[in-house]
Amino acid sequence: MIYCYRTDDGEVHSYSCRMGKAPKKIVVDGKVAMRSIVDEHKSVPSKKGWPMTCVASGVNADQAGELRDHLQRKGVATEVTPDGDPIYRNSSHRRKALKARGLIDRSSFC
Repeated sequence: MIYCYRTDDGEVHSYSCRMGKAPKKIVVDGKVAMRSIVDEHKSVPSKKGWPMTCVASGVNADQAGELRDHLQRKGVATEVTPDGDPIYRNSSHRRKALKARGLIDRSSFC
């Protein structure tokens, strides 16, 4: 996966690593860059709003890692924001992740 990181002076850098293993910060040319999910969403072409975060199926920020690990064990690798919101890549991924958690969206558009 490609992740985006932003330095304090606004430079955005790409960093590649395994899904779910992205560090919160990296050092680029001696500058500390923090992960920027906003920039990741800007750089990924989307169709019908994908990828998307979902507050409704999110968890408390303290449980973000637990949710990511749970979905990984269920075979539905899913990035989770530091706030605890899952990031769904497409409608199929969303359906699988919700099912893995025993959740059903009866008013779903997908």
